[in-house]
Amino acid sequence: MGEMLQVKNLNVFYGSIHAIKDISFHVNEGEIVTLIGANGAGKTTTMHTISGLLKPKTGEVSFLGNPITQMEAHKIIRLGLSQVPEGRRVFSHLTVQENLTLGAYTRKDGSAAVANDLERIFERLPRLKERRKQQAGTLSGGEQQMLAIGRALMCKPKMLLLDEPSMGLSPLLVKEIFKIIQDVNQEGVTILLVEQNAKMALEIADRAYVLETGTIKMEGPADELANNIEIRKAYLGC
Repeated sequence: MGEMLQVKNLNVFYGSIHAIKDISFHVNEGEIVTLIGANGAGKTTTMHTISGLLKPKTGEVSFLGNPITQMEAHKIIRLGLSQVPEGRRVFSHLTVQENLTLGAYTRKDGSAAVANDLERIFERLPRLKERRKQQAGTLSGGEQQMLAIGRALMCKPKMLLLDEPSMGLSPLLVKEIFKIIQDVNQEGVTILLVEQNAKMALEIADRAYVLETGTIKMEGPADELANNIEIRKAYLGC
């Protein structure tokens, strides 16, 4: 497996606040890699920088060998890198189907291909099919998360950035969302997962990085970190 995403010596500031401090990591093709850490550790800032929503002061981000550090977000999406944002961010006054269709706005392979992929999303997420004409804002939190994932998949990504997909969901729905993430990965989409539910993230990930106050403090195979005493005390509650 070759490297799909590479982040090298990244530094990101909010004004005078040094939010991301010289971090480096990579994601190989076909992997699920998770970034875990407490609130304020810099996880979402890292994701926004990768997807082009924030620009770093220094450092490099490359995707499939292409430098994307200064690239505009919509151009990054066209390369096959799609983000599911924290908080879902669905278009609440549009229907489920309209939200999904908007996910394909960067595609140039024709309406028939888009329609075919829309039906595939409905097959994978039948609850969305049942609610295809319903306004997105009336969905439950779990359904909105499914919609946000489906919308990101509509651009046919090679890699998916998932930011806190379990936030605000019941334990039962968290399991359902994580099963969807695993299924998407098994179908060939590489995953970078930011998640406060470290236990669940480490269970499905191949590798993990631990972020603390903008720096990477630890990294390694996910199963090894799950059994690390320091990680267990800090993030797993045991």
